[in-house]
Amino acid sequence: MAQFFPPSANAYARTSLVLLIVIGGALGLTGYELASSPWVTREGVRPEQPVPFSHQHHVSGLGIDCRYCHTTVENSSFANIPPTKTCMNCHSQIWTNAPLLEPVRASFRDNKSLVWTRVHDLPDFVYFSHEIHVNKGIGCKSCHGPIDEMPLTYQANSLQMEWCLDCHRNTGKNLRPREEVFNMTYKQPDRSHAVAFNGVQFFDQEKLGAEIQKVYHVKGTQELISCNTCHR
Repeated sequence: MAQFFPPSANAYARTSLVLLIVIGGALGLTGYELASSPWVTREGVRPEQPVPFSHQHHVSGLGIDCRYCHTTVENSSFANIPPTKTCMNCHSQIWTNAPLLEPVRASFRDNKSLVWTRVHDLPDFVYFSHEIHVNKGIGCKSCHGPIDEMPLTYQANSLQMEWCLDCHRNTGKNLRPREEVFNMTYKQPDRSHAVAFNGVQFFDQEKLGAEIQKVYHVKGTQELISCNTCHR
């Protein structure tokens, strides 16, 4: 019986399989890189806002505490965007005629809320509680980055699941005393710098984190990385 395929067919078949594997791997890697890129995650993007609000000016420059504007951050899952009245507590006295702040004055005058573009916006299928994180000793800077240095607010981290899980697998590395949660200049302990907690001076973040986990009753790793912790 005559041979149907030429001898070179085996080489072609092997080459095709190799090419399919290479192309498939390249497409998978490209998809992963694209999904992790700022184009998708919005990391580092400064969205346009009705007023170019500067955390750098208000927090670092004027020393305003986060809780003055974000009043519910300690007792609610949602860190509220302040109403215009909060802005006008100061701006009815200073910069009263600044053209930059006309949208704020118009909002207060017309009793119509400013429409801010949310910077840190998790999907609806993700449950996140500011109250829990604040009361377990997670500082604002751990999630929001150096927001006190931002003339315009941007998302400092990817906010993707792998980023959340990285912290949930090793919570101790980010924990701090509750009274330091809103301190934007807080420094973790090291050999030359101690942090006081529960009557003890700590020179090591690992030991401090372990102690905070016990005192604040932080859940164990297995529970924190369980699907239903964030997807309820």
